Amino acid sequence: MAIRDILKMGDPRLLRMAKPVPSEGFDSDVLHLLVSDLLDTMVCANGAGLAAPQIGVDLQVVVFGSRDANPRYPNRPLVPPTVLVNPVITPLTRAGETGGDLPEELDWEGCLSVPGLRAQVPRWSHIRYTGFDQYGDPIDSTVSGFHARVVQHECDHLWGKLYPMRVRDFSQFGYTEVLFPEIAPCK
Repeated sequence: MAIRDILKMGDPRLLRMAKPVPSEGFDSDVLHLLVSDLLDTMVCANGAGLAAPQIGVDLQVVVFGSRDANPRYPNRPLVPPTVLVNPVITPLTRAGETGGDLPEELDWEGCLSVPGLRAQVPRWSHIRYTGFDQYGDPIDSTVSGFHARVVQHECDHLWGKLYPMRVRDFSQFGYTEVLFPEIAPCK
């Protein structure tokens, strides 16, 4: 219902741990309004996802995905539009098991709270995520690749972590307009 301001790196609110949505908070006007604001803000900013802490709300709520190609990630596969509340992420092996060799992938990420920058970030390549939608219905999904990366990135916001905190090689960190001039916004 409203486009909200997105907090930028350096704002201490981005480093806090978000609180779980209590059971009585599901399917409420407050949660539906928050989800609507998150979706409107994400779409307006051409985001692949957005977490409640990024708009100053300390709740474990993320939205991600779209039905159309994202101009910030034009060559990436579509991720189904999802509202995820109180998420739990479990890394999986390629065989879909927990434990053992948990493969990681390096790939480029950006963030609406870290505008204009991109970096190579390691993420688990195959995950299972569980949680609830805004109505309290359970979600249980096993994903890999870009979809897994988006989920992990957004959920990091719930735990007070921004992607630069995961960067291992700062020679692979820079301005989007320099690294990817074909997708940088026009001046």
